[in-house]
Amino acid sequence: MYIIFEGIDTCGKSTQIELLKEKYNDIVFTFEPGGTELGKKIREILLNGHLDSKRAEILLFLADRAEHFESVIKPNLDNIIISDRGFISGMAYAMANNDIGFDELLKLNIFSLQGILPEKIILFIIDKDNLELRLGQKGMDKIEQRGIEYLLSVQQFMKDIVVKLGIPFLEINATDDMESINRQIKNFIWEQK
Repeated sequence: MYIIFEGIDTCGKSTQIELLKEKYNDIVFTFEPGGTELGKKIREILLNGHLDSKRAEILLFLADRAEHFESVIKPNLDNIIISDRGFISGMAYAMANNDIGFDELLKLNIFSLQGILPEKIILFIIDKDNLELRLGQKGMDKIEQRGIEYLLSVQQFMKDIVVKLGIPFLEINATDDMESINRQIKNFIWEQK
């Protein structure tokens, strides 16, 4: 079962993945962008480099996704795979940049994923006040430096995309306590398995 955790930075998805890693050693854990050797180089360019073209940014994310799918996801489809981010983020960030529409992006991502979409999505949602607070406690990368309103628009696009796709998803309130979030996630992953 292929599952992606989605949400903007500081929403707590990585923390929840770490909690699952402590308990489940039979799950394949991975992340995008950067979950492969090529992906590490692409991630560095995306987060710290300078790109004039937003379309080049989209294509780099797609290259990372295609390599990640081929080398990490595809060989492990018989296992439970949990990815910290996936194609929903890629689509949402691209849509927030006003460069390309839903249908075209979906086609490109389906191509990158060889037609195999995740079976479940866990979507973390954070409010503006908590986002500002959490971002203020860390250094920001190039994408986070685009601002709070930009990140909130990305978050809204994530939610819209997930709803439109019809893939089973769990919406998490990122301000709930960690234990409650962890319980919700475990119940969602293992229900009707």
